[in-house]
Amino acid sequence: MFPRSCRAPLALLLLSSSPVLAADDVTLAQAYKALTRRTWVDLTQSFSPTTPVWQGFGQASFTAASDPASYRPYTLEQDGFRTTFYSMVGQYGTHVDPPAHFHANALTQDRIPLKEMILPLVVFDLTPLLGKEPNHALSVQDIQEWEKKHGRVPAGAFAALRTDLSKDWKNPERFKRHPFPAWSLEAVKFLVEKRDVVALGHESLDTDSTPTLEAEKYLLGKGHYQIEVMAHLDQVPATGALLVASWPKVENGLGFPARVFAILP
Repeated sequence: MFPRSCRAPLALLLLSSSPVLAADDVTLAQAYKALTRRTWVDLTQSFSPTTPVWQGFGQASFTAASDPASYRPYTLEQDGFRTTFYSMVGQYGTHVDPPAHFHANALTQDRIPLKEMILPLVVFDLTPLLGKEPNHALSVQDIQEWEKKHGRVPAGAFAALRTDLSKDWKNPERFKRHPFPAWSLEAVKFLVEKRDVVALGHESLDTDSTPTLEAEKYLLGKGHYQIEVMAHLDQVPATGALLVASWPKVENGLGFPARVFAILP
C-alpha cells in the first residue's frame, strides 16, 4: 500500500561517519554504537488532564486504578503497587493519526509497517515567514526554496513542519487558536506525489486550517500517517536527522498518544 523507496536509515547514519564501510558490512552493534554517540531530541509533548485538546473531544481524566471488586484504589502502602486509570480520546497529546482515522477500510495504527516508524527526517521551518503572515500555510514555492538550500526532499522521508506553535503548549487557548500556521493542500500533494514522503508531522492539533481539513483528509486518504502536536523541532536541523515514532499496538486503532524523537546527524 506504500509504494516508496525507503532506505536503511540506521546503516545510512552509520555510513555518514564511516564511509569506508559498505551498507552490507554494518552490524547492528556498530549501528547502535554510532547512534549512542549522537544527540537525541525528544519531539513529544508531555500531557495531562489540563493540556490542549480539540474541543470536540474534551479533557482527559487520570484517576487511581481500583480493585473492581471493592472499588478501593490500589496504594503502595496496602498493595505494594499503584497504577493509573486513563480516560481520554486516542487523539490526545502528541499522537499518531493512521489513515483509518478519516477513511473506512484504511490502514489502522497496528498495521503501519515497522520500517515506516524510523525514517530520514526533513524539517521545513516556517517561522521566518510568520512575522508578516502569522497563519501562513507552507506552499509548494516554500518547499522549492527550501530545496535550493538543502537539496531535494529524499524519497521515503518523514517531513515535519516547524511553526513554534508548540511553545504555546502551556497556554491552551493560545495553542488552540484558529487559524494557525499549517500545511497547504498543494504542499502536501507535492510531497506525497512528487517527493514520495512516507509521513508528515506538525506542532498543531490539525494538519491545516481549512473548514474541511482538506490537507489532512488527502494525506490520510493516500494511505500515509501523520504525527500531530510535535515539540522541539527548533532543535532539529533541516536535514540529516532520523525520526523515530512509536505507539501502542491497539487492534484496529484509530489513533493514540505516541512517543517521537529525533537522532541528530
